[in-house]
Amino acid sequence: MKVTGVETLHCDAGWRNYHFVKLSTDEGIVGWSEFDEGFGSPGVGTVIERLAARVVGQPVGAHERLYAELYGATRPAAGGVVGEALGAIENALLDAKAKALGVPCYELLGGKVRDRIPVYWSHCATWRINHPNYYAPAITDLDGVKAIGREVSEKGFRALKTNLFRYENGKPGPWRPGFSQPFYPELNVDKRLLGDLRMHLEALREGAGPDVELLLDLNFHAKTEGFLKILRAIADLDMFWIEMDSYSPEALGYIRRRSPHPISSCETLMGLREFLPFFREQAMDVAIIDTIWNGVWQSMKIAAVAEAHEVNVAPHNFYGHLCSMMNAHFSAAVPNLRIMEIDIDRLPWDDELFTEVPVFEDGHLIVPDRPGWGTEPNEDAVRARPPKG
Repeated sequence: MKVTGVETLHCDAGWRNYHFVKLSTDEGIVGWSEFDEGFGSPGVGTVIERLAARVVGQPVGAHERLYAELYGATRPAAGGVVGEALGAIENALLDAKAKALGVPCYELLGGKVRDRIPVYWSHCATWRINHPNYYAPAITDLDGVKAIGREVSEKGFRALKTNLFRYENGKPGPWRPGFSQPFYPELNVDKRLLGDLRMHLEALREGAGPDVELLLDLNFHAKTEGFLKILRAIADLDMFWIEMDSYSPEALGYIRRRSPHPISSCETLMGLREFLPFFREQAMDVAIIDTIWNGVWQSMKIAAVAEAHEVNVAPHNFYGHLCSMMNAHFSAAVPNLRIMEIDIDRLPWDDELFTEVPVFEDGHLIVPDRPGWGTEPNEDAVRARPPKG
């Protein structure tokens, strides 16, 4: 079975767009993957389209050789959006190969270790604060924060993750200076931010109760000094992990050895070479791998090296349902899984865009046993929602 075409599709996803690769074959089987251009990665689709000519005519099953060939062709600029394009192509090849064999993708990864994947409700309160026009009910005060904490518990989820916010006259608003929102390149942490964070976490704890795990994502929104200030300010709170990003393995290792809480990191790294210094430094308790960026097959290699360094892994997953299914197969097959990220707050039309959606039971995602990733985009629905410019 050989590749006959590679194209990209895009559609409106509210405050962002969803992006897909459609890989056609001479046997009529179509392989799908989802990628992203909104998380600091403009232009991935263009790279995929430029590389398509090297993929057409190639055997679908030879994804390892194809990845190596594409990597060699782009070696002078490997990583970044080029690396993400390679990952998107690899993921579509895996889907097509599994469908041709009539097996779920996890069978290509060595078979599943688990049937149910523990998940945490990601961007809890975050989407309803930052994007109130798309996620209801909008959160405008601490009572709303407490209410979503109760909702997490009532729906049977056992863990939630939230983010940083500034409170103005009791109303929360996003604080994302690491992503220039607002433009505050110093990334300093002041007493007011520490107070707002503690108030926010305590409201979530009050709503969710003592049995729900709390996770906090700090992204790139501070530097080493600021991260340590935050850790000291919430040292007495019961936290599952504190997630933070740093391009310095030495700085992150310094933070981890002084942290009262487990540290997770590395979701923005590309390729095993970038992860290695962080493993050697023992810089994090949990390595977060973006399998959408890296490719699921390559991500299994990163997870294996993490295992050799006594580190568990968690997939980065805040895209559409296809990405969630792709991450589900990774999470089912990788032995050293800690937990899987999932967004429960969804757009009203999300389910229309895919042939199947994730199924949850008691805070776990049930691993699908359908061939390939177990879902694919509904082309008519995707094309009916043109992407934003």
